[in-house]
Amino acid sequence: MSERKDQGSRRPARKKASPPRLDRTQVAETGLRMLNETGLEGLSLRRIAKELDVQAPALYWHFDSKQALLDEMATLMTREMRHLEYRVAQDAGWDEWFAESLRVLRRALLRYRDGAKVFSGTRMTTTEHGAGQELYLRMMTQAGFTVNAAARAFFTAFSYTIGFVIEEQAVQPLPGERAEGYDPAERAERMAAFPLAAQISADLFTDYDARFDEGLRAVIEGLRATVLGEPPG
Repeated sequence: MSERKDQGSRRPARKKASPPRLDRTQVAETGLRMLNETGLEGLSLRRIAKELDVQAPALYWHFDSKQALLDEMATLMTREMRHLEYRVAQDAGWDEWFAESLRVLRRALLRYRDGAKVFSGTRMTTTEHGAGQELYLRMMTQAGFTVNAAARAFFTAFSYTIGFVIEEQAVQPLPGERAEGYDPAERAERMAAFPLAAQISADLFTDYDARFDEGLRAVIEGLRATVLGEPPG
């Protein structure tokens, strides 16, 4: 009798709560959030797993390498660009829209430490960026570009933007920050034996907004002359 009572009074052991299921987007969002703290070099799947309070193998189920993670992070960055403001009139010409699309790309990259390095060389993991490409190609072909020339034009400007921002973020990792060794006055003093080289210190390490637009104008005027055969605008 007492034995049956003891058995009946036992409660089933509680199961430990399972960790929440992770998906690729959640992991990549965490990577982007951590990027401003760690930079690209310090970011790892193991570090993200610790942030999410899971074991590293849980992430390897979704990403078999750091590059696969960066591909997903770049895809999220591309998705974010759709929500950034385009500061150009709706009836603007191809050149203004072209320039503004590269400014938007730069602003998106500057939101994250090493943003340009993360974005460079990555492969989109979805086809959702195709809608933006389609609009761009339609606009450019209506302006007189062949579809292939339009693709090469954007690749040229894209490469300029990525390279520019990589150099910019070496000096200013995040807006308001400045890495050591890039003070224009100190550089000018250090290069005093080379007066012309000393003179350009401020041109190298300051006023990035104006310098970026100056380079964009050079790219656009080159496209206008070499692809469309038009005189400079």
